[in-house]
Amino acid sequence: MGPVEKAVRDDVEQLGDLAGVEPSLSEMAYTLAHQIDSAATGECDTCGAPVPGGEDGKLLPQLNRELRQTLVQLLEGRATDDDDDDLGDLGSPD
Repeated sequence: MGPVEKAVRDDVEQLGDLAGVEPSLSEMAYTLAHQIDSAATGECDTCGAPVPGGEDGKLLPQLNRELRQTLVQLLEGRATDDDDDDLGDLGSPD
């Protein structure tokens, strides 16, 4: 496991229990992070074979964008659940 994949796994682990599409998004993030680590070195970390497109880091920008977008989607679902302000509607005339 490379440094990017390890960091992503650590970040996702901090989210706690995953629900809905979060498990799928996290698996996508792990795969993308693994591909980033492989593309950065230009070889498979398991067998050492060259990674297609990994030469000269040609895939890195695209993989980075995809990973960022996947992580944003994963976190956006969490942002809506953080409304714990019981007094937030005091201004409403209900």
